[in-house]
Amino acid sequence: MITALYVLLVLGMLGAFDTLYYHEWRLRLPSTPSAAPELRLHASRDFAYTIVFGSLAWRSWNGLWTWLLAGILLFEIWMTLTDFLEEDRVRRLPPGERVMHALMGIAYGVFLALLYPEACRWSKFTTGFGNVNYGAVSWILTVFAAGVFLSGIRDSHASGRLSRKPL
Repeated sequence: MITALYVLLVLGMLGAFDTLYYHEWRLRLPSTPSAAPELRLHASRDFAYTIVFGSLAWRSWNGLWTWLLAGILLFEIWMTLTDFLEEDRVRRLPPGERVMHALMGIAYGVFLALLYPEACRWSKFTTGFGNVNYGAVSWILTVFAAGVFLSGIRDSHASGRLSRKPL
């Protein structure tokens, strides 16, 4: 499990860079009226990642809860694919951002491949949440959960504000 969490940490760092450098600084998406739908997608995905980062840091999803975790992970994939289509519809992505998205997709796939055997093991336990502690990794994932939650609030707020502005 720890290897899956290390990959999740890498994914979190890539996502933070993508958000801070491309979305916030370079492209200023929160102040771009045409970005409102994209920001809504980002917010939804941010809230899914809040659950993933925050829960996997300290809990195992046992029994039937494993299926809920799988649903959240599939929801994230669906939101990401929808976001790719939205981005291509409304703006030209800088080459670096396109590469960043590819790297994040690869990291997410590796994370899922490493998580799968653990989730299969969890699914055989009694339904509930187990306690886990991965030391510093748990704390870093908790910080990532807080950061992505705040990013989701910002994206949601910006989307709502931009949706009310005339294009």
